[in-house]
Amino acid sequence: MSFADPLVLLGLLAVPLLVRWYAGQQRRRARAASAFVAPALTASVAPRRPRWRRHVPMLAFVLALAVLIGAAARPQRSVAKPVTDGAVMLADDISSSMQATDIAPSRLRAAQRAARRFLESVPSTVQVGLLEFARTPTVLQSPTTDHGLTEAALAEPLRTSGGTAIGEAILTATQEIRSVPRVAGKRPPGAIVLISDGASNVGIGPLAAAREAGAQHIPIYTISVGTPNGTIPIKQGSRTVTVPVPVSRQQLAQIASASGGRAFTASDASGVSAAYTHLAARLGHKQVKQEITASFAGGGLVLLLLGSALSLRWFGRLV
Repeated sequence: MSFADPLVLLGLLAVPLLVRWYAGQQRRRARAASAFVAPALTASVAPRRPRWRRHVPMLAFVLALAVLIGAAARPQRSVAKPVTDGAVMLADDISSSMQATDIAPSRLRAAQRAARRFLESVPSTVQVGLLEFARTPTVLQSPTTDHGLTEAALAEPLRTSGGTAIGEAILTATQEIRSVPRVAGKRPPGAIVLISDGASNVGIGPLAAAREAGAQHIPIYTISVGTPNGTIPIKQGSRTVTVPVPVSRQQLAQIASASGGRAFTASDASGVSAAYTHLAARLGHKQVKQEITASFAGGGLVLLLLGSALSLRWFGRLV
């Protein structure tokens, strides 16, 4: 919860002063009673004293004051509302290491299947595009609300190759999102979903590209897919050797952090799907501030009425 006018909360400093004043009043009242009646005669002069009931109305008044001061500060809470516009670029790593089968049926196929589930979950009003990258990025589909086109691009035969140009992929995805037509003079919010299994080793630095995307208010959500035990077969002359391709998560986490996004890790096919499902929900909604002043004001008035009613019932006066 936050407040639109937080300086008004300085009025809460008056609450402990009011409590201190009330406590002083009670002490003076007790001293006056002691001076008027001898302690031995108190039970016969005032056999029924209100004790704790005496303080309940004032407690309600003090709480009401605190709540009403909070209402004057215009409290707000964040609520999730469906996104009615937006653009997302899916950036899929198709480097040779994505052929590893430590995630069934392979890192690449698991990513493809999860991306299809993402398309099914994200609102139809969100534009989704697709690019693939190894040594260079290739845009297969620019952002569009026709998710069938993006799904068809995902179904295209994939040809893996060496090299991982993550920085180039980020720049290309950023350019695609920035080219989305403006709505009412404003560019729709954008995001990049980047899935890969390793660190960038070709092209420009990925962290510089991530910071540029962040400067354009385009967060990057990374999904590192794979395990430390991944391997792929590589032909060397007439024989085939097995080469280890362990997943490298550190750089992907740095990319997400530098852009204002979030990093996910997936060590099996269900983890990849869960990451995409989470992102579909996250990118399909946005957090907006909703003012709840009326609720605070209503609570303060209820406390005032409660304190007044108890004071009238028990003591025949308001205070």
